[in-house]
Amino acid sequence: MDETVRPAAAAGRLYPGRASALAREVDAYLEAAQPVARPLDGRAPKMLLVPHAAYVYSGPVAASAYACMAPLRGRIRRVVLLGPAHRVAVRGLMAPLAAAFDTPLGRVALDRKAISTLDGLPQVAAGDRAHAEEHALEVQLPFLQRVLGAFRLVPLVVGQAAPDEVAEVLERLWGGDETLVVVSSDLSHHLPYAEARRRDEATLARVLALDPALGHDEACGAAPLAGALLAARRHGLAPRLLDLRSSGDTAGDRQCVVGYAAVAFLAATPAVRGIDDGQAAAGAAGRFRD
Repeated sequence: MDETVRPAAAAGRLYPGRASALAREVDAYLEAAQPVARPLDGRAPKMLLVPHAAYVYSGPVAASAYACMAPLRGRIRRVVLLGPAHRVAVRGLMAPLAAAFDTPLGRVALDRKAISTLDGLPQVAAGDRAHAEEHALEVQLPFLQRVLGAFRLVPLVVGQAAPDEVAEVLERLWGGDETLVVVSSDLSHHLPYAEARRRDEATLARVLALDPALGHDEACGAAPLAGALLAARRHGLAPRLLDLRSSGDTAGDRQCVVGYAAVAFLAATPAVRGIDDGQAAAGAAGRFRD
């Protein structure tokens, strides 16, 4: 194993490069998302769908999903993070060789033991090249660090892969209450505002039906998302739409927008025993200001 650390590649470009500024910005998004930051029907999100653009565009939508995880701080010890390949062609899924990923907020150790459980799967290869400049995974890490605190990471770049191939990988990594699955995907790209909204609503209808029949013109992370929907259906998760906006809502220009959604996929087990909605929201808000 190559004992390297992947440095942050998008810091200072898609999100602030200074730790103090980054923490303030992420915390502000999370606090603004407090109306949905409560246990959902008493069930814990097992999986999240989140966008991955520059924070000025997609940060408020991503926060709608991540704020729901605040009551589970300390319980989630592993995050399985899947996203599409933007810069390097990948057949199947690519796991990194690195030992950790860096962000301005600190180092996130990889769960090498969990990654080793994928050995022997023909659709999984190992290498750092596809991860080196990939922003779809990196931009999720500061949100996870602020909400969850310490955790180990299993990051996977997904290229040309069938839903069954992705679902098989997730099955090996599924774990229990200690594991959260995060799927990074934007929706429609470069459409006028009204057309993008119609397209994204149709896409979200399939996502909420756990239908893996998604095209890359509907979601840039269609491959990881389709496999995750198949796994969610097999595990009986219940999807809940938290937010659906576009860059036209968050950054103003409505002539050519990118769509973003936040969806929580709820497990059947209780989310946080002994914490009501008000306590959870108040405690979460305090932590975001730490």
